[in-house]
Amino acid sequence: MNRIVFLGTGGARIVVFKQIRASGGIWLELDDTNLLLDPGPGSLVRIINSKHKLDPTKLEAIILSHKHLDHSADVNVMIEAMTEGGFKKRGTIFAPKDAFEENVILEYLHSYVLETVMLKEGGIYKIGQINFATPKKHIHGNAETFGMKFNFSGGIISYVVDTRYFEELTKIYKADYLILNVVRLKPSNLDHLCIDDVRTIIRTIKPKLAILTHFGMTLLKAKPWEVAKQLSDETGIEVKAASDGMEVVL
Repeated sequence: MNRIVFLGTGGARIVVFKQIRASGGIWLELDDTNLLLDPGPGSLVRIINSKHKLDPTKLEAIILSHKHLDHSADVNVMIEAMTEGGFKKRGTIFAPKDAFEENVILEYLHSYVLETVMLKEGGIYKIGQINFATPKKHIHGNAETFGMKFNFSGGIISYVVDTRYFEELTKIYKADYLILNVVRLKPSNLDHLCIDDVRTIIRTIKPKLAILTHFGMTLLKAKPWEVAKQLSDETGIEVKAASDGMEVVL
């Protein structure tokens, strides 16, 4: 089965640290390959309690898009879980250079996994039966940040993580399935996408399905499911607002 499980959909700091929405990251199961993206605070608890029967000892990789706590806080405990406390050496950790240099991933855990890999602009990586790419460094404050394109038997999934909008996003993330981190309802001076940006990206890329996640307070107050429906009506593309624990079967 190919599926996406949203362990958490909280984005902005206030939403994450008050757990108004959970912040566990995203679980991908593609071509019998299990990946965990951006395990923020509570990721392990969300996985263990998931109704979708997720098993951290079956993970083949953990991927950090960047070092910020809402994306990385549970990375170390998830490495412990994936490797059964280091007794079973397995899995790969992918993260930007600064996440390794600043000890976001604790050094003693490097020996627990088969490999640690630094993400880079234009990088292509293989895990199990799939591969993924990090086409372009994002504009996101002081953190080295990368979105991803996953190639699997069912097509391409693009994961557009935190960034200020720039025109190249609409070219580098062409995909069948589009996951968009959208913190803001309206434009701001923050390095995050807003709904106007997302509308442009969806209209240009024209995916089979676009899924919104990583919500801040302004979007939660606007009711993300209503915002998604409006985007669907405006673009003619199916747009969903993710909810905590939601599974999308591809």
